[in-house]
Amino acid sequence: MPPGCATFATDSQVSDREESGAGCGERHPRRMRGAGNRVQLRQDVLSERSTPPPARLSGPAAVAGSPRRPADEEDRVVVEMDTGAERTLDDLVEIAHRIGAAIESVIEGKPGAVRLALTVLLAEGHVLIEDVPGVGKTMLAKALAKSTHCSVQRIQFTPDLLPSDITGVSAYNQERREFEFKPGPVFANIVVSDEINRASPKTQSALLECMEERQVTVDGTSYPLERPFMVIATQNPIEMEGTYPLPEAQRDRFTARIFMGYPSAEAELAMLDLHGSTSPLDSLVPVASAADVRDLIAAVRRVHVADGLKEYVVSLVNATRSAPDLRLGASPRATLHLLRASRARAALDGRDFVLPDDVQALAGPVLAHRLLPTAEAMMERQLPDQVVAGLVERIPLPRLR
Repeated sequence: MPPGCATFATDSQVSDREESGAGCGERHPRRMRGAGNRVQLRQDVLSERSTPPPARLSGPAAVAGSPRRPADEEDRVVVEMDTGAERTLDDLVEIAHRIGAAIESVIEGKPGAVRLALTVLLAEGHVLIEDVPGVGKTMLAKALAKSTHCSVQRIQFTPDLLPSDITGVSAYNQERREFEFKPGPVFANIVVSDEINRASPKTQSALLECMEERQVTVDGTSYPLERPFMVIATQNPIEMEGTYPLPEAQRDRFTARIFMGYPSAEAELAMLDLHGSTSPLDSLVPVASAADVRDLIAAVRRVHVADGLKEYVVSLVNATRSAPDLRLGASPRATLHLLRASRARAALDGRDFVLPDDVQALAGPVLAHRLLPTAEAMMERQLPDQVVAGLVERIPLPRLR
């Protein structure tokens, strides 16, 4: 390993390096990405930084100082995989950028929705795509699934769908004279649940254990799900006839909610030119493997979060529980999801530390769909998204050292 790099080590290994005087004081020139399928990251984590780049923050209070990285994380983060190979953070981020570029080749003019879906994937979460018909909800889910060489299953939720149609069933084998388990479509890396609100609450609850515990229990036997595991659910908020709204327990398990929205005139014109005669999914090929996604998730887990920033996340979530316009605030699970998503957003920017900008940008998508407004707020058309935006503006930013 070249000098000037830092790996994640135990406390004893750190102390041994400090006693021996071995450190990371030697400078490295900034490496630039060339033409060999390499791109220069917006912030090059390979270059030595005495202080991180300044944060572009918003809010009523200014941030004093800038976040410092831990003493044992300098210059470069190297992630050691189970296979013994080592991959740097920028190598992994380049893979994430390739996935995003592949999705954007299918979804025209929606870079924000694509980035949020990729953020949720790296945060080991699940995403709920909610919008009117025909704006590309299912297309985004399929594009994300097909751009990674992971196993994919699609479930069309209907009123007559049963829980066993999702999780699987134990069937009697006459030759062996015993019951054997037949796995359902949930046994895949990415599960596309189309129109999830058209199934009964009994069927919707079949996903509760899968989404939270990454396992399926049938007839008293638990079967683990292969990682990465992600549920991408879509629903139409307009047509409510014959639908069953998702209960709060189910909505709380989704890390973020994505609104697609209508494309701009330029993006819609480009869609006609590029995809007017063929389906864009036909030409989409995987640009990453399941192992690459697991490596990305491992790198995201190692992104540093300062203690002051953790307190800021807790303060933001606690404010939703006492807001006068809300009758149900965010749960502790929402706190964890917001922290994990902030780590993933920082990694996509090529940073090994989280900024308050990351938390503020994700507060709305991560928290709003879990909140229930009061009757007075609904009459005044005060939506949960607006309440969260007001809390972000009101709560002072942390003082990071």
